[in-house]
This record gives sequence, C-alpha cells and structure tokens, in this order.
Amino acid sequence: MTAAPPRDTAPPTISRARRASAAALAHPVRTLLVGYAVSRVVVLLALWVAATWFQNPAGVAHLHPTIGDLFGLWDGTWYDRIVHSGYPVPLPVDPTTGRLTYSAWAFYPGFPYLVKPFVALGVPFVVAGTVVNALLGALATVLVWAVLRFGLHAEPQAARERLALVGALLWTLHPATTVLLQPYSEGLAVVLVALCLLLLMQRRYVAVSGVAVLLGLTRAVAPAIGLVVLVHLVVRWREDRAAGRRPLGGQRATVVVMLVVTAVSGLLWPAIAGWSSGIPTAFFQVQAAWGQKPTEGPFVLWLDWAWGTRGAFSVAVLLGCVATYLALVLGRHGRWLPIEIRAWAVAYPLYIVAVVRPITSMWRFLLLDFPVAALVASVALRTSTGAQVVPHWRRRVAVIAVVLAVGVVWWTCAVWVYTPWGSRPP
Repeated sequence: MTAAPPRDTAPPTISRARRASAAALAHPVRTLLVGYAVSRVVVLLALWVAATWFQNPAGVAHLHPTIGDLFGLWDGTWYDRIVHSGYPVPLPVDPTTGRLTYSAWAFYPGFPYLVKPFVALGVPFVVAGTVVNALLGALATVLVWAVLRFGLHAEPQAARERLALVGALLWTLHPATTVLLQPYSEGLAVVLVALCLLLLMQRRYVAVSGVAVLLGLTRAVAPAIGLVVLVHLVVRWREDRAAGRRPLGGQRATVVVMLVVTAVSGLLWPAIAGWSSGIPTAFFQVQAAWGQKPTEGPFVLWLDWAWGTRGAFSVAVLLGCVATYLALVLGRHGRWLPIEIRAWAVAYPLYIVAVVRPITSMWRFLLLDFPVAALVASVALRTSTGAQVVPHWRRRVAVIAVVLAVGVVWWTCAVWVYTPWGSRPP
C-alpha cells in the first residue's frame, strides 16, 4: 500500500502570509502604491485627530477646527504667496534694524513653480499643491525602492528585493510623512534626490547634471550630493584600474560636466536671489533672518543646545545617537546598500546638522534620508549575523509599522497644529 503524502501542518495564517509576501514581491510597484495609499489614510486619520482634539481655535480663526483647516499651513502659506505674487523686489527690510527680514526668498522656486500652471487654470493653490505633492510622494516611494534594490557597489544579499520593498514601505510611514499630503516641497525633493542617485549609479552622468540643476532650484543639498558623486567616481576609478581599463574611459568629459554642474547647482538659487535683488548676499541674509546662521560654526548650535538641555549628559546622548547611526550605516545592516546610498546616508544628515540649528523642521528634513528606512528594514528582517531572514520577520515589521503609524499621529498632533503665540514650525 502506498503511504499517503504528508499533510502540510503549517497554520493557514502563515501560509496566507507567505502567499501575500510572494504576491507583493512579484508585483512590487503595485505593492508600493497600495502601501503608499494606506499611509495616506493614516495621515488623514492623524489630521482628523489633530483637528478635533489638538488644534487651537485661535490658529484657524473659528471655534470648531476641521481637518480642512490643517491643509496649507506653515510653509504652504509662503508657497501660496510665491505662486500668486512671485518673489518681492526690493526685499523687505526690518524698519528697526535695517536688515533684511523674512521673505519668500528663503524658499526655493522648484515646487511653487511646478504648481503654478494648475493655479493659473483656476485650481486653488492648496488643492493643486496637495495633489501634486501627494502624487510626487507616490513617485518618490517607487524611486526609493528602485534605489535601494540597486546592487552596484554593494555586498551580495539574497534578500535584497525583500529588504528594498519593506524599506520603501516603511519610509512612507516616516513620522513627518504628513507633509507629503500638504503643499510642501518634500515630495519633489525626494524624487529628485532618489533620481539623481539612481542615474549616478547607472553612470548616466549627463542626466545627473540635469537633475542636479532642478535639485538646486528645489533644495539646498548640493554639498551632500557632491560628496556622493566624488565617492562614486573614486570607486569607479579603482574598479576600472583593477580591471585593466582606462579609468572613466569614454566618459571623462561628461564626468567633468557633472562635477561642474553639481558644484554650480548649490549656488544657483543664491546667485539668482543676489542678481534679482542687487544684493549679492541676499539669500544668506534672508536665511539669517529666519534663524539659519551656519557662519557661527558647523555643529556648534547643536552642541550648545544639548549642553543647555542637560549639560554633559545631553551632549553624550547626542553623540551616542550619531555614533549608533553611523555604526548602522557602515556596519552589517548597511553593507547590503550601494556605497553611493551609504555615502548619502552619512553626508546628508551630517550636512543639515552642520548648517541647520535645532528646530522641529528637522523631522521633515530627514524624510530625504530615506536609507534609514532600509536600515530599519534590515534590523527587522535579518538575523544577528545578517546571513538570512528571520522566520518571524512579518511580525517584527508589523510591530515597527504600528509604532511608526503612532509616530505619524504624534507628530501631526504635536508639531503640525498651529498656535499663533507658540509656533514650532514643522
């Protein structure tokens, strides 16, 4: 008699989970877009909670704040001015000090000028800006996944596709992801940064130059991008020499163009501001009015802030956080990522901490540091040695997703709401 084949004793829920994981990996773009849509529902819930229980009526000029009141706040009001009135010339001056004061020149034109054609067609700015940014956020999610899964200059990793997919999905639940459903520039900035890094790894240097120009009109990240470009070129130079090829053979001219354009992109908007106003340092003076004073020294303001909070203990905590982050990026949890992405993960946070004072806006600035989501995915999925994926990785990812969703609600309720006399700009 032939023995009956052994029955599958795995619990049905586990089998369904495995089938769902396989389907997600088989259709990654669809999975990413569905995940992004779910994250927008979380954001809408967070905005409703914030409007119902946390928004001060004084901030919206009526007694019963609604979720609609929480769209277009903060920087959105400045982008609205730029779309409808452009940039002021001459620049506003403080009548007491005689110095340049707050103005739209502190905000880069990439996002508002992208939205302006829709406003010209009669679409209200808040609606147009929110829809455009939400769509850019969806594109950014796909590009983040594409960058993370790119295996060039990275340690071999059998679970790369799964890590990249989970990392991109976790990025959509960044605590400050509310700004991707607002008329803000974060969506466009992440799209351009991710595209720039992807094109760089593909060695499409002319295309990198074009994206760098757009990035120079959208966000002040040129120094960090420039460092990544140099790291990429050093690695490629060594690879070419080791293979017996002429370093950068056939692309030296385009490399020079890329280097020059990337460097110039960092000065493009300040130069335009100086030329338009007749004041060469206008952009930097306006930034100083907003409180950004990098001339006081890199990292100094953060160290002063930490020391003023809890003295040496706070400084030690700050340095410990930086050291832990660097250890993750440079250690086994980061080695599956391309070296260009790890270079960005180091250069960008250190750059903004060097030049930006301690403000609550740092939360949304760190949306551009999307490799951190890949590090979290690695910690959740892999064993302590990093050799393989743990069997219970789905439960670990689910717990992290819930924690992040709670973080979205917390950030929206604590930071996004507007109180005129106690503002903490997000």
